[in-house]
Amino acid sequence: MTADLGQVVDALDRAYPPGLAESWDAVGLVCGDRADPVTSALVCVDVTEDVVEHTLAHGVDLIVAHHPLLLRGVESVAAHTPKGRVLHRLIKGGCALYSAHTNADKVVGGVSDALADVLGLQHTRPLQPEPTAPLDKWVVMVPEGNADQVTEAMFGAGAGALGEYRDCMWTVVGTGQFLPLERARPALGAVGALTRVDEERVEMVAPKRVRGEVLAALRGAHPYEEPAFDVFEQVRFDGDVGLGRVGSLAAPMSLREFVAHASAVLPRAAWPIRAAGDPDATVSTVAVCGGAGDSLIGAATAAGADVYLTGDLRHHVVDEALRAGSPALIDAGHWATEFPWCASAAQLLTEIGCPATVYQPSTDPFNLAPS
Repeated sequence: MTADLGQVVDALDRAYPPGLAESWDAVGLVCGDRADPVTSALVCVDVTEDVVEHTLAHGVDLIVAHHPLLLRGVESVAAHTPKGRVLHRLIKGGCALYSAHTNADKVVGGVSDALADVLGLQHTRPLQPEPTAPLDKWVVMVPEGNADQVTEAMFGAGAGALGEYRDCMWTVVGTGQFLPLERARPALGAVGALTRVDEERVEMVAPKRVRGEVLAALRGAHPYEEPAFDVFEQVRFDGDVGLGRVGSLAAPMSLREFVAHASAVLPRAAWPIRAAGDPDATVSTVAVCGGAGDSLIGAATAAGADVYLTGDLRHHVVDEALRAGSPALIDAGHWATEFPWCASAAQLLTEIGCPATVYQPSTDPFNLAPS
């Protein structure tokens, strides 16, 4: 069954949520009509002239690229401009263009996961976790005899969920005290009389987005006209989504051996990978980030990595990091560390009914080195 472009884009957006992209990024559908049918796709890192030639020659309907074509300082897509020329050729050839960049870097099964898999890393986790959706922690004081009705109402409004568990809460019994004033209408006690009540302190979490619904449920079910409660907003970093990955090797090896291993399993670029560190140091814990990852050297250090592999490392950055006690550093190239993702993206497209292939030639702009 032939899918239309809109269906494919929706599936890609679910796999690589645009909301995860960095604020400076440009992801999603670049050109194409969502109503057009899509019979095949091509996945690549960069949209080069050669990629476009290959795509149009083979009648491909969609390019899914990692690097956005329109990212930096584009003021015109007229046909005489370099990027405009690419877009005009794609549109005239009936080929759509979609990009998944920093959103694909962060998701499970994304760029850094693919890189970690190629290197054989186990038990991986994000190197720089993305904050999960904000949670509220609710603390409610309620008379013992009314605790069930209040908690059930809050559960019904969306509170008390933790992962695959529901109706989660913690309680402890204590003594509440209050003095109703003249205009009060107390459910317990009397105006002017100091009252002490056995109350349950109930704690549970709820997504921030349902704060209003939970509050309304609490007030509607609570016997007091002025319920006592607190709400604490929480930010968590314990999810599977985030930049980079850190994991362990199946067996330790020296840095020299790991560099040789990485060189053997990563895509071949025009020049070999390079490393900085003690060649005889033992490597067990490995941090990685596809593309330009020098901003995560500190995170790799904090994670206790023995080596950090990424791309686009610069002389002074590496020198200063090593002086400060960073892990050994490996520059495996920008394109080479992102290319492994192309296969997983092609598999995803094929599984949703859009047969896809990977553009195999290197699109690394550095294409010549001495033999």
